[in-house]
Amino acid sequence: MSFIESAQDMRDELEQLRHSLHTTPELGLHLPRTQEKVLAALEGLPLEIKTGSALSSVTAVLRGGRPGPAVLLRGDMDALPVAEKNDLSYVSQLPGQMHACGHDLHTTMLAGAAHLLSARREELAGDVIFMFQPGEEGHEGAKYMIEEGVLDAAGARPVAAYGMHVVSAMLPPGLFASRPGPIMAAADTFRVTVRGRGGHGSSPHRSLDPIQAGCEMVGALQTMVTRTFDVFDPVVVTVGSFHGGSADNVIPDEAKFEATVRTFSKENRTLVKRRLVEVVQGIAAAHGLQAEPSFGMGYPVTVNDGSEADFVGRTADELFGPGRYFVSPQPVMGSEDFSYVLENVPGAFVFLGACPADRDPATAPYNHSPEAIFDDSVLPDGAALYAQLAYARLSA
Repeated sequence: MSFIESAQDMRDELEQLRHSLHTTPELGLHLPRTQEKVLAALEGLPLEIKTGSALSSVTAVLRGGRPGPAVLLRGDMDALPVAEKNDLSYVSQLPGQMHACGHDLHTTMLAGAAHLLSARREELAGDVIFMFQPGEEGHEGAKYMIEEGVLDAAGARPVAAYGMHVVSAMLPPGLFASRPGPIMAAADTFRVTVRGRGGHGSSPHRSLDPIQAGCEMVGALQTMVTRTFDVFDPVVVTVGSFHGGSADNVIPDEAKFEATVRTFSKENRTLVKRRLVEVVQGIAAAHGLQAEPSFGMGYPVTVNDGSEADFVGRTADELFGPGRYFVSPQPVMGSEDFSYVLENVPGAFVFLGACPADRDPATAPYNHSPEAIFDDSVLPDGAALYAQLAYARLSA
């Protein structure tokens, strides 16, 4: 039987695991119930299993029946601080927490791949590392797992690493998409405190208004991006938080704002930091105020190895037939901490459409929405592709 046929036979078990994970979403690096469910799902398989120290990770190694290199497969496990608004039989039971990004599907598909590959262990010409990772949603879980040795779990660095991500919109169900080179952006945070001199709202000339100057900075940052950076190596700066003042007739002493900064190249990631500082400090000086900027460095650019991205496409075509995989013409502005793995190991990250068939992918609620819904029908497909990628890569 092919991996897809075997995965279809597991469909009920996959759905049960996914629904169980969805009802009890956990946040951050410490996911004790999720870890317990993963360990139960792997019970009885011929795996060498190790759990994390700094986080609730699970690293499982499958030793192939023949000697060879190692391949790593990764699935993230954490949820989001989102209050679910869906009417599902398996809706989240924890207020304010939801698997709104589909990580419950990733975990389930990776567990399914462990079963599929374990059943054909004797045919494997090498080892498979299954990386069940907490803390993808801004907590650098991949970096912690690397520090705790996930890349060396099989005894030698893997020759390739593959990750997968479902989307509740944008792609129809069952369609895979990836590309060589950058596939997801670096994500950094730019914070600014504008310090002025407070006073009465009726007499702004007697004060130094940080709100007015801060607003001017927000607009100027957008102009700076369009006039500094090539649209074919895009940069996005979005101010998502602005706070200042406490009453309509009081000019405050300070105002603060925060922006997310997205880039696809190391050069632009460096340049945009310098230009952001120049813009806000220049405007502050022009108004006689002070600007105190700071940066929080987030996930780096997720970069697919060209050969491995092509291998994913060929493997998907061989497994599912033509028409189920396409090369994305452009990267995605979201970010991923699988980028840390790909900085150390050549590999590829691939998207899988999980938009329900009765919804339009162009208008359906997207990942992170409290109304995002992911179609269970893609679970066997994701598990099968994970397994086939490891199997075929070790046979190459």
